[in-house]
Amino acid sequence: MADIYVSVDLGGTNIACCLAGADGKILAESKTPTGSHEGPEAVVERMAQAVGELAEKVGSAPAALGMGVPGLVDVATGTTRFLPNLPTQWRDVPVAEMLSPRVGCPVYLLNDVRMATLGELTFGLGRSASTMVFFALGTGIGGGVVIDGKLRLGPLGAAGELGHLTVLPDGPRCGCGNHGCLETLASGPAITAEGVRLLLSGQAPKLHEIVGGDISAVSPPSMTRAAEAGDEAVAEAIVRAARYLGIGVADVITTLHPDLVVLGGGVAAIGTLLFATVRETVAERVKMFPTADIRIEPSALGEAAGALGGIALAMGGGA
Repeated sequence: MADIYVSVDLGGTNIACCLAGADGKILAESKTPTGSHEGPEAVVERMAQAVGELAEKVGSAPAALGMGVPGLVDVATGTTRFLPNLPTQWRDVPVAEMLSPRVGCPVYLLNDVRMATLGELTFGLGRSASTMVFFALGTGIGGGVVIDGKLRLGPLGAAGELGHLTVLPDGPRCGCGNHGCLETLASGPAITAEGVRLLLSGQAPKLHEIVGGDISAVSPPSMTRAAEAGDEAVAEAIVRAARYLGIGVADVITTLHPDLVVLGGGVAAIGTLLFATVRETVAERVKMFPTADIRIEPSALGEAAGALGGIALAMGGGA
């Protein structure tokens, strides 16, 4: 039987696991509560159990495992350095060393968004690009950079923190400590906060109707529906966020001149209004060379980018 690989995504809420072959076809998958309050030892044991159950289900032991983690990781040793969405006991945890003997195969770690970038590179649109930039637009904004067909990580594995590009120097304070980061202006929570403001101020009647007046139901998808239904203020809010995103994309294009820019994550599901505005902003702001041939596209893999990135990481013996 051909080799089988494991992908693990360590999240603040859940551990997502899947098994796949070298063709990227997912054979089995599962989701388990992280239970991070129990500490790394318990979480690693939970991962091993999930992997074992999947391997038993497909009847084959994995050849290697690739894991995405939400923060900084020492790629060479498979040690977590700083995971802001998990408790502080996850500092300097030798996860690869702990997990490998339990699953019976090599374990490789990578930042989760860089792993999604690797997934897009290996199984998605990146197969047709030499230089690619990946923006993950969700609760935050992350990213990854591919140059000459290779994922570039930098000395700390942190290259590609695109959400922390400064696009508004005197803008909102970011969790990273800077002001005006792209993440504070175009992430899911940033867009949602503007939708809530418009709803509460009576400027979004269609949005009010769609969510039944419930501010907890306001989200980029509900705002997109409201904009399409005729809420001009909501449409303007989405366009404003998309223009900030376009400024960030334009800066990256000017720096790297990629063949391809991929926008993934839940916010990318806004669709036409987002992509048209980003493309228009890039055309307005990049003046040093033509941009017509630079593709700005939604992820071909969608939510599977991270899972398939783990498979690619395992197949390649690390990033």
